[in-house]
Amino acid sequence: MMDIDAHTPIEGTTFFDGEMAMKGYALNKMCYSFNGAEARAVYLTDPEAYFERFGLNEAQKQACRNKNVLEMIKAGGNIYYLAKFAGIFKMNMQDIGAQQTGLSVDAFKEKLLRAGD
Repeated sequence: MMDIDAHTPIEGTTFFDGEMAMKGYALNKMCYSFNGAEARAVYLTDPEAYFERFGLNEAQKQACRNKNVLEMIKAGGNIYYLAKFAGIFKMNMQDIGAQQTGLSVDAFKEKLLRAGD
């Protein structure tokens, strides 16, 4: 069995550890708020004010503006909270998977189907 060092980077991934959790606290707290329908409606009315309310930094704000989950992960986002953000825009896990792999949604779905063979 291969030993894995927790701090050895894995190409194409962002390691989520305590440092990243602290970095992404504001972003993740904002995304957690989307459990409530009222919060989602308030966000959609004025995203910039919502960013300020939670104290997002510029990288986090831009990632949200871009609706880019990979950028949000790099800005400290945790996928479990980011899924709440993605849901506001009717994005599902296949949409997120497509972003993560750099494929179109249709190409990502095809890749999943081929992997099942």
